[in-house]
Amino acid sequence: MKICRYNTSNIGAICKGYIRIHRDEESLKHALAAVGPISIGVVAYIEDWKEYKGGVLNIPDCPNTMKYISHAVVLVGYGQENGMDYWLVLHGKNYQGLEDQVRKAIFEENLKKIVYHNLEYDLGMHSYYLGINEYSDWSSQELTKHMNGLIRSKDRLLDLYEPSGKMELPSSLDWRSKGYVTEVKDQGDCGSCWAFSATGALEGQHYRKTGKLVSLSEQNLVDCSSSEGNAGCSGGDIDAAYTYVMENNGIDTDESYPYLAENGTCHYNKDSIGATLKGYKYIAKDEQSLQQALAAVGPISIAIDASEPEFHQYKGGVYNNPKCKNDYDHLDHAVLLVGYGQENGIDYWLVKNSWGESWGNKGYIKMSRNKNNQCGIATYASYPIV
Repeated sequence: MKICRYNTSNIGAICKGYIRIHRDEESLKHALAAVGPISIGVVAYIEDWKEYKGGVLNIPDCPNTMKYISHAVVLVGYGQENGMDYWLVLHGKNYQGLEDQVRKAIFEENLKKIVYHNLEYDLGMHSYYLGINEYSDWSSQELTKHMNGLIRSKDRLLDLYEPSGKMELPSSLDWRSKGYVTEVKDQGDCGSCWAFSATGALEGQHYRKTGKLVSLSEQNLVDCSSSEGNAGCSGGDIDAAYTYVMENNGIDTDESYPYLAENGTCHYNKDSIGATLKGYKYIAKDEQSLQQALAAVGPISIAIDASEPEFHQYKGGVYNNPKCKNDYDHLDHAVLLVGYGQENGIDYWLVKNSWGESWGNKGYIKMSRNKNNQCGIATYASYPIV
C-alpha cells in the first residue's frame, strides 16, 4: 500500500461539500446550464462505447440502472446533431493498471501548467489562454511524436505564386464564412497531419472552381501515397500528397473512403472521385506574400513548429509564443490557413488544425501574424491548382 503524500502547502482547490442531482435528464440539463461541468457515471463496458469515433452514440440496449455503471466522466454540454439530442462528455477515457496512474500524473502536471499560465493571462502577461482537451493526459513529447507527422520535402522546386496585379487586401478574412472550409476533422493517434492539410487546401480550391464543398479522403492518401514518399501514420509531406492526387487523376471522397486513423490497404475507387488537381504552387517565405495569396486563392496548406507544450493545450486568444521556431528544420506539423484578422490590437492568422473540436477554439487557433514569421507559418506554404 502506498503512503499518502498530501501536502497542505500544495493545495490547488477546496470544497465545502457536494450536491447530488435528481436522476432525470431534465434536472441534469438544468444543473449543467446553471453551475457548469458535472461529474457523472456511465455504462462503459459495451463495445460500441470503447470503439466510438464520432457522431451521436445511441445504444438502445444500453442499461441505465445503478448496478451497471462502471466509469466516471465529466459532462460538459449538450446540443443537437442531425435532429438527434446529445450530451457532450469529456473524452471518457478508460485506462487500466499502471497506465492509469501514469496518465493521471501527466494530466495533473499539465493541469498545473494550464492553471499557472491562465493566472498569468488574467494578469495580462499573455495574449492567449490554455485549457483541457482530449490530449491533456499526453506528454508534449508523446503528442509531438504521434501527431506531428510532417516529413519536409528536401528539394522544393521554385514554382511560386505571383499576384496577378495590385490587390487591396481586406483588413480581415475568414474563408469559412465563404463556404470554402469543411468541418474540423480529427486525425486521431496517427501522424497524418500532412494528409489533412493537403485535403483542406484541395477542398477549398475544388469549391472555388465548382461551387461544391466536398469532404475528401485523408485515408486515401494515408493508404495509397507511399510510392510518392509518404509513410501513412508515420508521417508524410504535403507535396507528395498533391503529387499522388495529380498522378492518380483524383482522390476519393471521405464518404466513400472514410478515415480510420491507421495504415490500411489502398482501395482507391475511380468511381468515387471527389476532386482532381493539375499541379501546385509554393508561396514566397514571407508573411506579406502569404497574406496576398490567401486573400486571392483561398485556404493554404502550411507547416508550423507545433512542438511547444503551450500549443498542445491552447484554448483561445492569439497564440504568441517567442519560444516557437520559424526555421525550416523545426517545422513538424501541417495545418490549414483559412484567414487572418486582429484581436485586441494583435494581428493573427486563423489556422484549422486536425486534432478534433476539443482542441483549441473548436479545432482552430489564432496564431501571431507579423511577428517575424513566428512558428514558421510562412516558411512552407503551398496550394493546389484545380
